[in-house]
Amino acid sequence: MSRLSLEEAEAKIADLFAAAGASPANAASVAWALVMAEADGLKGHGLSRVPTYLAMLRSGKIDGQAVPIARRPKPGVLAIDAGHGFAYPAIDLAVSELPEFAREQGVMAAPIRRSNHCGAAGLHVERLAEQGLVAMLFANTPGAIAPWGGSKPVFGTNPIAFAAPLAGREPIVIDMALSKVARGPIVAAKQKGEAIPEGWALDVHGKPTTDAAAALAGTMVPLGDAKGATLAMMVEILAAALVGTHFGFQASSFLDDKGGPPDTGQLILAIDPGSMGGNWFGERMKLLAHAIEDQEGTRLPGVRRLNLRAKAKAEGIEVDF
Repeated sequence: MSRLSLEEAEAKIADLFAAAGASPANAASVAWALVMAEADGLKGHGLSRVPTYLAMLRSGKIDGQAVPIARRPKPGVLAIDAGHGFAYPAIDLAVSELPEFAREQGVMAAPIRRSNHCGAAGLHVERLAEQGLVAMLFANTPGAIAPWGGSKPVFGTNPIAFAAPLAGREPIVIDMALSKVARGPIVAAKQKGEAIPEGWALDVHGKPTTDAAAALAGTMVPLGDAKGATLAMMVEILAAALVGTHFGFQASSFLDDKGGPPDTGQLILAIDPGSMGGNWFGERMKLLAHAIEDQEGTRLPGVRRLNLRAKAKAEGIEVDF
């Protein structure tokens, strides 16, 4: 185990992926996403993913040489084919092109097909908010949540991420899976041989479990019970049916090298606040932030993550590869 700066960690992780068959550009994209997730304290989407990503890369489940391709079938749509590669280069392409098109159109959508695990979704919309846009990302993932009342997984944990600019400050970022917890912490618990809290997951028989392996073989408890299962269905429609990818129950796992590519999808929406008929957005956001922070014990979403990021930038992160 060694402590490296974020830049050193990125370079080390990128070298690992390049040696395993990823193009230099793809390796760098993956390394940035994993290191930033680790720095933000989102360890389930951070360096814990390196072994499974490398296994998928070496087996051909992920095409490390894939080059994402974008086209505009309609003025307000930037359709991206990830080519069964890592999700991150395709998302990077969306982040680089969406701002110009969103300012031109007012609203722009980027469906991403033939994709894979997109990690800490908040990182992606945060980059758009840093450029003055309001952004949302919907991602479908391999089956993990049963329809409410059922016992077989149909929906993924299906994260939703949202970001909005806040004048003079870091963007507000909201990032949540639609299970009570993201699957990443359970993966990390399994790797460490640790138990998980009750209420997170059910085993294959639909019984509550604290065993991480049994949880991964079973189903996740949806956030908000029936409401969460319904929201997970909404994301399946937005990120799979609309985009043209596998539903969660059709997708192979993000956690091993078995089977073909997962073929999951993402849908990114970017909105230019200045295109909504007036210039009120900035002041309205300040007022909302003040109303929240004026109450003792409250904080804006993402503040803890930003504090952890600042600490990681100053002190580095631990890397055991």
